[in-house]
Amino acid sequence: MAITVHILYRGVQGSALRFAREMMESGTVDRIRQEAGNEEYQYFQSMEDPEAVLLVDRWQDQAAIDAHHASPMMGTILALREKYDLHMKVERLVSDEEGLPDKDAAFVRN
Repeated sequence: MAITVHILYRGVQGSALRFAREMMESGTVDRIRQEAGNEEYQYFQSMEDPEAVLLVDRWQDQAAIDAHHASPMMGTILALREKYDLHMKVERLVSDEEGLPDKDAAFVRN
């Protein structure tokens, strides 16, 4: 059962985007993507709100998230969040083991 975490970062004067860029340019994102159980780690910039950046962070299971939270990587992330004075809204999504219902699949183009 995969767990996806959406973290909406908000800042001022472009700080959320600068945070995401530093995470990427410092190699932190690449190291997180190499952690056991990480399935996705991507930042997206809002087209409607220039002060908002969304992180889509998906893990194989809760044990993988717990290991990530206990890793030295979290110290780096927390320090950068403070540096850029970011505020967050977090949403957890748990995958549906049954997959997409057939009636919904008709609306998806692969």
